[in-house]
Amino acid sequence: MFTSRLLSKRSINSARRFISTSHEDFDVVIVGGGPAGLALASALGAKQQLESSVKIALVEAGDLSQVQNWSFSSGTFSNRVVSLTNASQAFLKDTGAWDHVEQERTTPIDEMQVWDGISDARITFSASELGVQQGMARLTETLNLQRGLLRHLQSIPAVQIVDKSKVQSITVDETPGSWPLVHLDTGRALKARLLVGADGLNSPVRSFAKIPTYGWSYDTQAIVCTMEHPPKGPFLGPNTTAYQRFLPTGPIAFLPISPTASSLVWSTRPTLATALKACEPSVLGCMINAAFRLPDVSIRYLHDRILEAHKAGKPITDEEIKAEIHWREQSHSIDWTSAYSSVSANTTSSLGVPPSDAEMMPPIVTSIQPGTIASFPLRYNHTETYIGEGQGSRTVLVGDAAHTIHPLAGQGLNLGLGDVECLSSCIQDAVLRGGDIGSYTALLPYTQERYLENHKIMSACDKLHKLYSTSFGPLVQLRSVGLEVLNELDSIKAAIMMSAGSVSREDRPLSYSSDARAAFFDMAAKGVENIGSAAHVAGIVRGGLANLAVTALQNLATAAASSQQEQQRKDTR
Repeated sequence: MFTSRLLSKRSINSARRFISTSHEDFDVVIVGGGPAGLALASALGAKQQLESSVKIALVEAGDLSQVQNWSFSSGTFSNRVVSLTNASQAFLKDTGAWDHVEQERTTPIDEMQVWDGISDARITFSASELGVQQGMARLTETLNLQRGLLRHLQSIPAVQIVDKSKVQSITVDETPGSWPLVHLDTGRALKARLLVGADGLNSPVRSFAKIPTYGWSYDTQAIVCTMEHPPKGPFLGPNTTAYQRFLPTGPIAFLPISPTASSLVWSTRPTLATALKACEPSVLGCMINAAFRLPDVSIRYLHDRILEAHKAGKPITDEEIKAEIHWREQSHSIDWTSAYSSVSANTTSSLGVPPSDAEMMPPIVTSIQPGTIASFPLRYNHTETYIGEGQGSRTVLVGDAAHTIHPLAGQGLNLGLGDVECLSSCIQDAVLRGGDIGSYTALLPYTQERYLENHKIMSACDKLHKLYSTSFGPLVQLRSVGLEVLNELDSIKAAIMMSAGSVSREDRPLSYSSDARAAFFDMAAKGVENIGSAAHVAGIVRGGLANLAVTALQNLATAAASSQQEQQRKDTR
């Protein structure tokens, strides 16, 4: 028995020596087969300068063949969608991956309507304001994008896909500058000149590199599902308008994916999300309609009814919620022929002449596609840097491994694709100069460009979430005034849309650099100057609130101008 134990220990030690000494060398090892990881592999493999000189491996724990063979019947859609800005689309087109994405399962966003759930102050963004023909963004299912990227990678021999392989550990020799060694549960070991973490929030690559991270969980969960509704009809045009209403419990978004289907992203309290999921799907459909239409006081009452019923172990029924909504609509004197009526409107035809306010509201949800209701927690998370140092050198993070963001602006994946585009360019530059793609010097331009860009958008989304999570009267008034004023200033709205990627790089008037930021500041300053000449704005803002709004915007312009001057001084050094 002692001999057998000794042999067993020897065999284990032998296996350990095999794992640590037998490995395959790669120039780039990407951990994570989500959209960001696949896009990076696709971008690197598509660059002719790298095709014969850079060997790439992509590691994914799941079975990517299921994604590659994914298909849904016509008219049905998965519940996770992404909004790709024109800048992101342009990048995917440059790599050749966009040609493999099924265009019939994508929908342009030509307009966005966003409003306050308490005051109903509203702002509208339109592609026509920028003169953009292809829309401000394009909506598609995450799986459609992943499948397209995988199909593109099939034609790139420089990329080796290693799926159904979980990372067990990552080690490195104590010698400075040593290559990380990725050990997989299949027994394979991949040695990487550059190790890329595209492996999500709980990133093993980030843990290996000991890159600090900070953030917090929101007291919020996002409910997602695929909603079915009638077509808009000939008088309203196509279903290409995205709607978002900021409720005190969180924003609710209605995102079009076909003429008769749209995707829901509803951020709300965890207890309410649990209660809604426990109800019949038709109850969720009724509450979606009500959440876009009823005043805040009635929405809060309905939420309380749902929570009380759930706590009692008897989820509210379809008949009960419809009766409650109908009574609430009557108490608010909502005309049954109005677009603000959700219960009675179900019996009206979408092919007739629509109400005059029809464009203010999304279509009426008639049903929820089976099996699409789900929820997930939301959080803010940002690493202190995107590249590793010391024992964690030769590592870099992209996408959710580096940052996670509230989905209220739909920018999460777009930030990740911005990371990928920048990193792939840095790798190409290092190769063309004959440099080491894993060195700190080669990676430094990536973190210098992307960290600030990502932080600005992440901070803005976090502040928006907190700003609209309160029903405190004075603050509601101030934010409503700001929204109404902003809605009257086309130049500032255009600048916001440009900064958010609604205009692709080649369509921008200036390059995507400090010049582009300077252009943004110039447009903002001009927008503030227009306040004095916009007579109709005076009818919206009154008394001290008007002065406060104008002063705040002028202060913003002054700070922006100072930032511009500082940036120009840095650029001339």
